[in-house]
Amino acid sequence: MVKYDYKKDNKNLYYPSEKVVSVVDVPRMNFLMINGQGDPNTSQEYQDAMEVLFPISYKIKFLSKKLNNQDYIVMPLEGLWWSDNMEYFSIEDKKSWKWTVMIMQPEFITKEIINMAIEEVKRKKDLISISKVRFEKFSERLSAQIMHTGPYGDAESLTIEKLHDFINKSGYKIRDKHHEIYISDMRRTKPAMLKTVIRQPIEQK
Repeated sequence: MVKYDYKKDNKNLYYPSEKVVSVVDVPRMNFLMINGQGDPNTSQEYQDAMEVLFPISYKIKFLSKKLNNQDYIVMPLEGLWWSDNMEYFSIEDKKSWKWTVMIMQPEFITKEIINMAIEEVKRKKDLISISKVRFEKFSERLSAQIMHTGPYGDAESLTIEKLHDFINKSGYKIRDKHHEIYISDMRRTKPAMLKTVIRQPIEQK
């Protein structure tokens, strides 16, 4: 059985350069999603979301392999970050952040498999945020992105500044939410080696 790896087949979306900002057209994809608010470093709501998304995603993979003979590598965690007024969105004020954490699901994963996975996880674990999980399509289309290597959070500020500088100087303007894709497994990777795609949807000025 072939194990499908969407990241390797779409390196332009998941492995951008660390040195040069690129512009990509991001297609519509399916995601498991949970919304919340607060500092991801201290928010219990954020931790609860993490405890739900991964068990369901791995259960979906298991069911896909068992029922449809289709295996794949579970996709990395992604995060959308914003505030009610993006002009005041600040790394220093994480308590006011709103977020969506999400994991992309292959096109062949159906709503029926999603529901089966959720019910199986419910039977085995008492997870507070499981009722918040939703399965929906998400589309960004034209976006600018760059790879950040190093710790999360404040350490990303120079990379984000480089990305925004490119956008402003290239005739674009920022639209929609700040997007991060956490390529590395933080449990097995030293902070200095963590790989994170920093993505920002854009439009012409």
